Amino acid sequence: MIYTLTLNPAIDREYRVSEITFDSVLRATETRSDPGGKGFNVSRMVAQLGAPTTAVAFAAGKAGEWLEEQLQGLGIATNFVWVEGETRTNTTVVADHQHIKVNEAGPEICDRSIAELLQTVRSQVKPGDWWVLAGSLPPGVPSNFYAQLVGLIQSAGGMVFLDTSGEPLRQALNSQPNWIKPNEKEAADVSGTETPADALAWFVKQGLDNVVISLGKEGSMFLQGDRAIGLKPPKILEQNPIGAGDAFVGGMVYGLVNNEARGDAIRLGLVCGSLAASKPGTDFGTKEEIETLLNQL
Repeated sequence: MIYTLTLNPAIDREYRVSEITFDSVLRATETRSDPGGKGFNVSRMVAQLGAPTTAVAFAAGKAGEWLEEQLQGLGIATNFVWVEGETRTNTTVVADHQHIKVNEAGPEICDRSIAELLQTVRSQVKPGDWWVLAGSLPPGVPSNFYAQLVGLIQSAGGMVFLDTSGEPLRQALNSQPNWIKPNEKEAADVSGTETPADALAWFVKQGLDNVVISLGKEGSMFLQGDRAIGLKPPKILEQNPIGAGDAFVGGMVYGLVNNEARGDAIRLGLVCGSLAASKPGTDFGTKEEIETLLNQL
């Protein structure tokens, strides 16, 4: 089973406009809403590939109810810890080759809800399961929370794939997650290095060699033995890159769960992420589209 944990989920709302201009009224030609938050996106990608997945999250209000309904409609099991307030809505304005994204902070999480979520994870984790811990921390959640979760899950025999940034990533490194996927900027920020290859070397010194760094339109870089290997993405016509990194993680974890070699799992993730960037909104490629593009990579 692949579990995803989304501590700060959202409704992702997209407005498509002909041109992004400031100090003017923009008129949307298309609008759409999708379940958002990095973990939810990973679950959606995993479900698209045909694997079972459970989405664990904090959720609040009518927006939280909508998210639960949407995920369950996609065949994704949910286990939400309900909190006070309202789950956030993140807004993206998209024009040709341009986008602006505005993220809300999310509801404040109290100590009681944090303890309830820890108990939820503790009651579900089993040896051999994969847990994807992804995204930012909402207000009220301490920066060492991912570090706590990594220790909890691994002590029960679970595997952890971590996709976060900043201080939560820095502190979680001490707990030695099984895999991490920072992007180029996140890797540079936490390592203090200037290039992805140098960042990979820094992570190895911290005891982590299961690291893949996403490079956006340039693809990704990972370690194979003592070498840094770069993978170029397939050519696509980009529509909306929001969620592409999460699709990458979903495809890669699916590959790892199915015992693919690390390079093959990362290739699958790269194709899933590229296809997601070619879709409107936070949408993902079908399994057939993924297989076709994988053969062309």
